[in-house]
Amino acid sequence: MDGGQIAALIAAGAFLMLVLVLAVPILRLRHTVDATTRMINDLNERTTPLLGDVNATVKNVNVALEQVQTSLDGVNLQLAKVDTMTTHAQNVTANVANLATVVSAAAANPLVKVAAFGYGVRRAASARRHAETEREVRDTIKQQRRAAKRGNR
Repeated sequence: MDGGQIAALIAAGAFLMLVLVLAVPILRLRHTVDATTRMINDLNERTTPLLGDVNATVKNVNVALEQVQTSLDGVNLQLAKVDTMTTHAQNVTANVANLATVVSAAAANPLVKVAAFGYGVRRAASARRHAETEREVRDTIKQQRRAAKRGNR
């Protein structure tokens, strides 16, 4: 054996020692990688049903939102009908108010004339009675004065 072979043998032994020293951490790293792989697989198995439940929940929420939208559309249609009815009711109320004004004006004018005529008749009758009473009082006073003048003579 010459010096080159001995050097190669020493180099081979050193390389073997290096491989043995590195083999232990590599084996431990393999166990860590295996454990991580199992954990990922387990997590995958657990999350698959959860994702299915989430999908079902989202579908139910979408169905509920569609029902709410349908209800809102129905409510909006009913509100439009109520708005139309309110407009018609306002028009009817305005027409009734105008009709009441016209009827009141038409009925009030003759009633005012009748009331004024009645007042005039009462006033004339009262004045006539008052005039008759006044005439009687004057006649009585005149008669008393005449009688007093005749009695003094």
